[in-house]
Amino acid sequence: MKTKAAVLVNLGVPLEIWELDTPSLQEGQVLVEIAYSGLCHSQLNEINGLKGEDHFLPHTLGHEGSGVVLEIGEGVTKTKPGDHVVLSWIKGEGKNAPGCKYQSTEGVVNSGAISTFLTHAVISENRLIPIPKEMPLREAALLGCAIPTGAGVVRNEMNLKAGQSFAVFGAGGIGLSALIAAKHAKADPIVAIDVNARKLERAKAMGATHVIDARTSDPVAALAEITSGNGVDYIFESAGKKEAMEKAFCSLKAPGMCVLAGNLPQGQKIEINPFDLIRGKKIVGTWGGKSDIDRDVLQYVDLFLNNEIDLKSLITHEVKLEEVNSLIHELEQGSVGRGLIGIKKTLS
Repeated sequence: MKTKAAVLVNLGVPLEIWELDTPSLQEGQVLVEIAYSGLCHSQLNEINGLKGEDHFLPHTLGHEGSGVVLEIGEGVTKTKPGDHVVLSWIKGEGKNAPGCKYQSTEGVVNSGAISTFLTHAVISENRLIPIPKEMPLREAALLGCAIPTGAGVVRNEMNLKAGQSFAVFGAGGIGLSALIAAKHAKADPIVAIDVNARKLERAKAMGATHVIDARTSDPVAALAEITSGNGVDYIFESAGKKEAMEKAFCSLKAPGMCVLAGNLPQGQKIEINPFDLIRGKKIVGTWGGKSDIDRDVLQYVDLFLNNEIDLKSLITHEVKLEEVNSLIHELEQGSVGRGLIGIKKTLS
């Protein structure tokens, strides 16, 4: 079968749209027709070489999406042809199949256990989650990374309670996903910090009680004022900036918890005051919001279908696969909440 894919050929250059031949399915692999794919900052870091040397060029991209199962390989029991599925980089139940190799006129194109910037993709069984067909595939794509990471931190790591204070540094897709969960938990106040006025407006519309423009206000001082000098109970950092991480930790109540999801360029470090750790402040990183992806995706589906969480407002941009480089540019400019690549929207 032929598939069309956005391929990373070299670091630091636009993706190229190539026609590829899909390989035969091996044990534990599933062929999925992709409906929607999300675009994450992780892909920006990958494209721009911020994760270090890339030994797998050329290769496919994407780790969040939705689609319909076309075919299953030997040993697959989790799903069947016709199922609607969420595709996630977070490992769940099922066989952990290796990546595959697509063929092109230019030679081999490498792919990992999950890739979503394609019309048809070979996916490892443990990277997909069957969902009810009542769930729109457009919003379902967000359940592969943005929601389980952002909302997962709030629900699984912070265990945020009603009336506790919450702040998020970085009001992009991951940060707004955390804000959605904080609103659902009835946190108060809920504060969003960013350097983009449009993102702050969006955060306010989605439930932030306060917003701070870090270009014109010091977040540490502003958060101290909002909390009457007490500091914030829980802070989520998703901006991926050294200064944001340091200011987030400084703004905590003692005791309090700061969770980092942003990625710094390889080798960059942050500085914190160790006495704050002695006072009870905690700073930790997160790996996918400690999500049990098979359980959590279905919980988010239920919340969405019952109108308890708003996923539609999270989607700010949508392009065709052939327009993926324009979406990458918009994400680099800082204007995107969560951007989607609408690959085969009619599947919804």
